[in-house]
Amino acid sequence: MSEQYYNYHDDDFSLDKAQDYNLLLQLDKTSFSYAVSDQNKLVAAANNHPLDELSNPQELLDLLSANYKKVVIGLPATGFSLLPQSVFKQDKLADLARFLDVSADEKVLAQPLDSKNLIIYKTPETVLNAADEFGLRNSVFASKGWLNAIARNQPGDRDLYLNISGQTVEIANFSFSKLRFYNTFEFTGEDELAYFVSLVTAELGLQPAYTYLYLSGEIDADDKVFSRLAEFFGKVAINPIKTLEIPHEIEGHKIFSLAALSLCVSSEAL
Repeated sequence: MSEQYYNYHDDDFSLDKAQDYNLLLQLDKTSFSYAVSDQNKLVAAANNHPLDELSNPQELLDLLSANYKKVVIGLPATGFSLLPQSVFKQDKLADLARFLDVSADEKVLAQPLDSKNLIIYKTPETVLNAADEFGLRNSVFASKGWLNAIARNQPGDRDLYLNISGQTVEIANFSFSKLRFYNTFEFTGEDELAYFVSLVTAELGLQPAYTYLYLSGEIDADDKVFSRLAEFFGKVAINPIKTLEIPHEIEGHKIFSLAALSLCVSSEAL
């Protein structure tokens, strides 16, 4: 797999127009990525900035302190559970959180994931503190946009969508454009990744020869991971879905999850 590094600024990008822009922040345990969109166009993006840059900005002081039209913060999950919105009760959140084995340095959030499902997830307190600089009301589960972008693009019932970040893969499947399966797995190589994808395929009752995989994140078509998966499944392809107009300098599938946060500009945490 290839590690993704990017730092892009459009020639017309100017913080003097920040009030017309949306700022998208995607956090993980130790770092974050950002994207700035002007309506449906990506005008700036970069990744691998240290998390403490959010609370004590140095390099990105001007960019992070600008007055944006909207801010969306994607929060990572160290554990999660999905629940139908129709059965969730806020006063039962503490009881449900016990199933996540929450440690002293983690906090639990509950937010709508789509029109049917609610996600209950835990995230490191250090990440939550960093996000609080921009208002937790602007935070969403980090992959909410990714899942919603796929759902809007008529996914096939036999399609599996993979998003790879480091040694973590997210796998999603939809039925009639409704989320049917979503989970994450830690893997240490192409064989282990192929095993987890095969496990999901079997659990869903799909036949590998007729299952299509669409990959995004830290992946290239010439990676060993890509070729290994192609040995087992009917089709393996780079995910073509885009939520923003992406410049040629950046491969759209590598920032798909980040750019898809643009679909969440009106979402709020519960």
